[in-house]
Formats: sequence, structure tokens, C-alpha cells
Amino acid sequence: MVITSMENAFSLKGKNAIITGGNKGIGYGISLAFAQQGANIAIMARDESTGKKVVDELTEKYGGKYLFYKLDISSMENCKTAVEKAIGDFGNIDILVNNAGIGPTGNVLDMDENMTDWFKCIDIDLNGAVRMTYHVGKHMRDFGKGGRIINISSNAGEVCSKSVNMAAYCTAKAAMNMFTKGMACELARFGIRVNAIAPGFTYSNLLADMPDFALEGLKKSIPVGRLGQPIEIGALATYLASDASDNMTGAVLTIDGGHSLAI
Repeated sequence: MVITSMENAFSLKGKNAIITGGNKGIGYGISLAFAQQGANIAIMARDESTGKKVVDELTEKYGGKYLFYKLDISSMENCKTAVEKAIGDFGNIDILVNNAGIGPTGNVLDMDENMTDWFKCIDIDLNGAVRMTYHVGKHMRDFGKGGRIINISSNAGEVCSKSVNMAAYCTAKAAMNMFTKGMACELARFGIRVNAIAPGFTYSNLLADMPDFALEGLKKSIPVGRLGQPIEIGALATYLASDASDNMTGAVLTIDGGHSLAI
């Protein structure tokens, strides 16, 4: 829908969203932002305890419809089942956020001979988003009311770090950026917009155990002098999920405090 004014341009009231990994870190920030803007949310993740805890928190604070679904995005069958259950419970899915993933580090040549860590990263970080897009995208196309697909990529899909070797992760995220562009072309005629967000270092559970001196050193490497916050990623995701972004598709939006400019 094309907006004609800024009044309620960023509202998600009445929209139904699936957020994979919406129980922790950046995913939690997106869940929180969407709930505050009125969306109903299906949180899909492996960790049932934290997922249900977030559902209870959102229900108490915002009063929308929030449900948890246990999901293993490495399983095509599990993705299909979870999406079908969410469609049955919500009636329609307007927004898909492909956020769930892992962030392994290590040298490629030091992996085992089956390259287990490499293929696991590609299968979860890239193929997991592909599986979910396949099932939810089909539903959006056939339901006929368009939709929004938001892929959570990383600035690691655009630059590599000299201090930490993470070629598998960088490769998966670079491929996700191109997958975003390809699906944007494929689905535009159905009213489905596909975009990606590429965060930099964002303070979440993944960095919670980092020593203070290491965090301070990390902050100094970022031009704005601080880490991102999950709710800031949620704010950008809210724009991409809203009617305000109807003329944007195939974009990869970097939000990293300028880190990739000075790496």
C-alpha cells in the first residue's frame, strides 16, 4: 500500500509477523519493536523456554497475539510444519523476518575433513532463510495481499575482518544479500517486498560474556564509538515491514556505526 501521509505510516497494527530467532538478541529487539507498533507475532526458535518467556512478556506489556513455535531451520519439514501452524493460528502471514542463525569463527583449513562447521553455517545462515522464504513466500503469493520479507544479514557479508577468521559466516551472509536481490525481483509483481538489514557489532547475548577491555577496544574500532542496540535493528525492520517502505525492494541496508567504512 502506498502511503499518502506520515500518519500511521510505520504502524504494523493488524499485521501478522513470523520472526525466526525472535527470542534473543537482535531477534528479540525486532520482536519488541514490532509489538510496540501493533503487530501480532509468531516467534520461532529452538529454545522453547526463552521463546515462551518473550511471548509472556509481550502479552503482558502490549496485549497483542503472540505465540511461540519450536523451529529447527535446518529441517525443511520442520519449517513447513511451523509455517502451516502459524498460518492456521493467525490466518495470514504479512511479514517474515529471517533472523535465526549462527556465527562461527575459525580457519577453513583447520576444519575437519568433512568441513562440518562450514556446511553447518551455510545450511543454517543461508539455507534456513531460503527454506522459510520458500514456505512463507508461497503463502504470501497465493493469499494475494502481498507481504514483506526481511533478511537479517551482516556487514560481514560485505567486508572481512583481519582479526577474526569467519569465512563461512561471511560467505553465507554475502550469499544472503544476493538471495535478497534475486527474490526481490521474483516476488515484486506479487506485491511482496524483499529487503535485508546488515548489522555490525550489536550488543546482545552473543557479546554479553566479552570482557570489558575487549568491548572497549571494539568500540574504538567503530566510528560512532559504540555498539548497536537490538532495538535499533528493530526500528529499521519496522520501517521495512511497514507501508512506508512500499517503494523499496532488493535493498541491503547496513547499520553498523560506520564500522565497515573503517575496517
